[in-house]
Amino acid sequence: MNSVSVRALLVRGMLAGLVAGVLAMLVSYFLGESKVDAAIAIEEAGAHAAAAGHAHEHAEEVVSRALQSTAGLATGVVLYGVALGGIAALVFCFVLGRIGRFGARATAALVTAGAFVAVTLVPFFKYPANPPAVGDPDTAGKRTVLYLLMIALSVLLSAGAVILGRRLAPRLGNWNASVAAGVFFVAVITLAYAFLPAVNEVPADFPATLIWQFRLASLAIQATLWAAFGVAFGILAERVLEPAPAAPAGNTAGNSAATAA
Repeated sequence: MNSVSVRALLVRGMLAGLVAGVLAMLVSYFLGESKVDAAIAIEEAGAHAAAAGHAHEHAEEVVSRALQSTAGLATGVVLYGVALGGIAALVFCFVLGRIGRFGARATAALVTAGAFVAVTLVPFFKYPANPPAVGDPDTAGKRTVLYLLMIALSVLLSAGAVILGRRLAPRLGNWNASVAAGVFFVAVITLAYAFLPAVNEVPADFPATLIWQFRLASLAIQATLWAAFGVAFGILAERVLEPAPAAPAGNTAGNSAATAA
């Protein structure tokens, strides 16, 4: 990999992230926003009930809900997709040729699948997303730190599992080494699940159906983002690293002559 190729792949990774961000934004708008609105309605109903019987001053919204669910949503998700695409492209440049003799599309698919598991699935099963009205505002900082810690631990363990698999491959073979690395990853993640503190701040009267609908929508958004990025970046990376061979000059001349005739 030379600097020109890395630069070209970085640009294409950000472009693929842009496309993925737009698709994820559409999924978020059609699947997730209705769940957010329902949770906000429950939160406001509780606030109004608590304020009943005494004076309550209504604070004007700095940013309207309509703007949040359209322009704000689009800006946040698309920028997130572009940034994620750039990072994933750099990871692709690093692992290309180091995890086996895979082509550009296959390597992009493996990187994307691994990133989806490490960055999304593993943290999700320990600290799933919650809608508004769920969670104590006083513990928001602690919950954020725990979630980021889970992501960092998952990413580091994923990298460690890949390195372990490569080290064991000469002695155990590729298949057995991959299984051993996978067992190592699952075992350590299980220990992390057991020892990291749990977070359960869902109010007793909050609808369980809405909680799971929101979490499934959140997972669908992430799955759309990563899947769209993997497909788009694989195609773009292949065009950079495996360009189509040019037609022989003789064939070109013959085709031109046939066209003229």
